[in-house]
Amino acid sequence: MSSLSDAELDALVAEAVVDCYDEHEQLSGLFAMIEGDLAVPFETGVLGVPVVVRKVDLRSSGIVAICHRGRLRQAIGILDLPLPDPAPDGAQWIEAYRWWAGTQ
Repeated sequence: MSSLSDAELDALVAEAVVDCYDEHEQLSGLFAMIEGDLAVPFETGVLGVPVVVRKVDLRSSGIVAICHRGRLRQAIGILDLPLPDPAPDGAQWIEAYRWWAGTQ
């Protein structure tokens, strides 16, 4: 659940997608905000397994977190990624992306 209000999420999305003409450009705008502001690396858990998120990437399926565990690496959709508590700096952009994706 988001720690931000609907109005705050709307404002973040508006900031990220200003001057965007379509959904693909909006996705790119949100990715740029996440990539630029999210403090990586950070630790979280995926299916009960600890992983380290080292970067984010933009794929045809959407924005993904590149998760590492030892020498293994897996891309996990940001929409499905559990965030640690406390969330890393810049996580408000993940919340904004989730908000935006839910309105599309």
